[in-house]
Amino acid sequence: MVRFALKLVSAVAVALVSTAPHALAQDWPDKPVTVVVPFAAGGNTDGIARMTAQHLSDAFGKQFVVENRPGAGGAIAADIVAKAKPDGYTLFLTALPVMAIVPVINKVRYDSLKDFTPISNVATNAFVLVVNKDLPIKTLAEFVAYVKARQGQLSYGSAGIGSLNHLSMALFLKRAGLEMTHVPYKGNAPALSDVVAGHIPAMFSNLSDALPQAKGGTVRMLAVSSKDRSPQATDVPTVAESGYAGFNVLTWNGLMGPANLPQAIVDKIAGEMAKAVKQPDFSQRLDKFGVEPLGNTPAQYKAMLAEDIDNWAKALKLAGISQQ
Repeated sequence: MVRFALKLVSAVAVALVSTAPHALAQDWPDKPVTVVVPFAAGGNTDGIARMTAQHLSDAFGKQFVVENRPGAGGAIAADIVAKAKPDGYTLFLTALPVMAIVPVINKVRYDSLKDFTPISNVATNAFVLVVNKDLPIKTLAEFVAYVKARQGQLSYGSAGIGSLNHLSMALFLKRAGLEMTHVPYKGNAPALSDVVAGHIPAMFSNLSDALPQAKGGTVRMLAVSSKDRSPQATDVPTVAESGYAGFNVLTWNGLMGPANLPQAIVDKIAGEMAKAVKQPDFSQRLDKFGVEPLGNTPAQYKAMLAEDIDNWAKALKLAGISQQ
């Protein structure tokens, strides 16, 4: 009888353990969920996080609260999420540089592939090559010819060393056989301001920052970095169609959780994000940020992340940037 009782207790324990994740997913969420953002309030990532949190709050009937944890290029927030309990109550609205670039150039305490569960990549956006309005340049071919005639004499701006617009230009200059001097700034906006003022001639800018300047006639947009034209600037050709086939640089903002997040919870959230990006009001708000809705599946996002980590490691090496 004792032996039978022990077997019964063991069987019950196994059953409870095996059904625990399913029960957790069925009950989730039964309290507020924290959405950690790796940057300060006010930027694109923060805005997209707040849109996402509001949609999920409405969908699940519990509050999704944005928590900004800036610092160390996003590494502080990433480390917090990586160490969080995988119960669905701590999520991460992150950006490509935090996952694919910061770990290459800085020592971090997280592994972008092992320590997170990709849920859904909410939106992507391209960069656009802009020049000061007073330069005699209207096309990418004219830009190449202008720089080639002044090899090593001109500069370009970026949001900082290792930023995606820095690497976008470094990759393009390598493809085009050009030499320019990199001038890093503390963000995209101050760099673009100096292009507008004529202190530097060019940069790859965030499309959302460049569009109002281009409409105001202070800069000229020559080419976007994505493989397809941007819906926000359909008259601007891509770098690829302007003679540099295969050139494709995008950044993104996606939703993740800690590693080992129950699949049922992952699927619930991903399903809601797939619905969100198809809703006109949600997609139109993304459009105002200069980004394009995506809302892909967890598997697609995981594959995209792995590919980006590999590609940007190569790009950083090409740009001569190593771990500090």
